[in-house]
Amino acid sequence: MFVSAAARLSFALALASSAAAKVYDIQVGGSDGTLAYSPEAIFADPGDQVVFHFHQKNHTATQSSFAAPCSPLAGGLNSGFMPVAANVSDNFPTWTVTVKDTKPLWFHCEQAANTAASHCGKGMVFAVNCGPDGSANSFTSFKQSALKIGAQLEASAAAASSAAGQYGGGYTTADYGTATIPAEPSPTLVTQTITVETSSWVTVYSSYAGSPEPTPSSLSGNVIKVVVGGADGELTFNPPNVAAQPRDIISFEFHQKNHTATQSSFAAPCVREKDASGNVVGLDSGFMPVGPNATEFPVWNVTVNDTAPIWFYCRQHKPDGSSHCGAGMVFAVNAVENSPRNFTAFKGLAQTLNGTVSSSSSSSSSSSSSSSSGSGYGSSSSGSGYGSSSGSGSGSDSGSGSSSSASNNTNAGNSGATGNNNNNGASAASRTTGAALSLGALFAAAALLL
Repeated sequence: MFVSAAARLSFALALASSAAAKVYDIQVGGSDGTLAYSPEAIFADPGDQVVFHFHQKNHTATQSSFAAPCSPLAGGLNSGFMPVAANVSDNFPTWTVTVKDTKPLWFHCEQAANTAASHCGKGMVFAVNCGPDGSANSFTSFKQSALKIGAQLEASAAAASSAAGQYGGGYTTADYGTATIPAEPSPTLVTQTITVETSSWVTVYSSYAGSPEPTPSSLSGNVIKVVVGGADGELTFNPPNVAAQPRDIISFEFHQKNHTATQSSFAAPCVREKDASGNVVGLDSGFMPVGPNATEFPVWNVTVNDTAPIWFYCRQHKPDGSSHCGAGMVFAVNAVENSPRNFTAFKGLAQTLNGTVSSSSSSSSSSSSSSSSGSGYGSSSSGSGYGSSSGSGSGSDSGSGSSSSASNNTNAGNSGATGNNNNNGASAASRTTGAALSLGALFAAAALLL
C-alpha cells in the first residue's frame, strides 16, 4: 500500500507529540490534614495530562474562574468528591485532565463550600497556565481572592454566632396559643454620633446583632415600595421582608381587595402591638378598600427611625372567618435573618397560630385606641382616628368603589436615630393621616352594610 510522504510526516509528528506529552502529578490534601494542592500551580502544553491524586479526607478538584475562585464554573470540569479514609496509605483515587490549550485553568476544593470551614476559603486552590507573579491573573492573586472569601465567610459565621448569643438560645411561649418561640433578644444600648452629608447628631438606640447600621443612607432617605395584595387576590406583601436604614420610607401601596398594614410583634404576629401596660401602640394604616378595576392605588408611608425589627400583618378576615395574617400575609422591616427570630420564623408562627384566636381581641383593641385620640398615635382630620375603619373588627374583604391615590405618613421607631425631632415628642411611634384615609374607612363601613 502506497503511503504519501505527507501522511508519513504527519504520523511522525503525531508520534513525536505523543512522546513529548508530559504527565503532572498533583497531590490533593495529605495524611496530616493539609488543605492544599501540591504543587499549587503548573505550566502545561496542549496534550499534557494533569493527574490529581486524592489523599485523606474528602476533597474535590472543581473548575472555577479567576473572578470567582470558590464557585464552580458552569459546565466546568469536576472530579466530584473523593473520600479517602485516614488509614489508607496507597492506591489513592485519581482523576485526570488532559490540557487542550494554553488558556488558564482554575480549580478549587468544593468541600464545606460557603461555610466558615470552606477548604477553598482556606486557600485550597490550583491553577494551570496562570499568569506570572505580578500579572493581573497570577496564581498569587487567585489564591488571595480565595482567602478573602474565606475571611468573609468566617466573619459572617462570627456575626451569626454573636447574634445567636445575644438571642440567648432560650425559648418562651407566644403571647397567645401554645407555640414555643425563641426568646426576645437582649439589646445593647448604644450611643453613637451620626454624620450624614453636612449634618451630625448624637443618637441613643438599642442595638441588635445583625441589624443594619444606624447611619441613614442620606438626609432624605430612600423610598422602599411594598405592594399590599394584588389584582389576582394575592394575600401578600411584596417584597415580604426588607432591610432599611433610619429615614428610609416604607411606602405601602394597597391593591385590590381591602387590606391593612398593621404593626404587631414577633410573639403575637396577628395582634396589633401593645405596650407593657396592655395599651395598643401598633401603627395601623386602617382598611384600604380597592375596587377590582382600580388603576390608582392608595399609599401609606412609614418612616423608619431606627434599626430594630418592625413586624406587620394584614388584619382582614375572609368570609369564612379565616384571617389574612393566618394565611401568611405578614411583613417585616429589619428582621435579623441570621437569628432564630427571622422573617421565616415570624411567618411560620402567624400561620401556626392562624390569627383566628386574636380576631376579637384585635377588634376590641382597635376600637378602644380609636376612641382615645391624642394617645400618642394621632387622629384623622375628621377626629375619628382609625376607629371608623376598624371599629367592626375587619371590614369587608372586597374593595368597593375606587380609592383615590393618597399618601399618608407615619413615623416608626426612636426619633433619635434619624436626628428628626418633629415627632411631637410623644411615643416611639407617631402618625399623621389625611382625609383620604377617612374616606377609605367610610368605604369599609359601607361595605359591611351591603
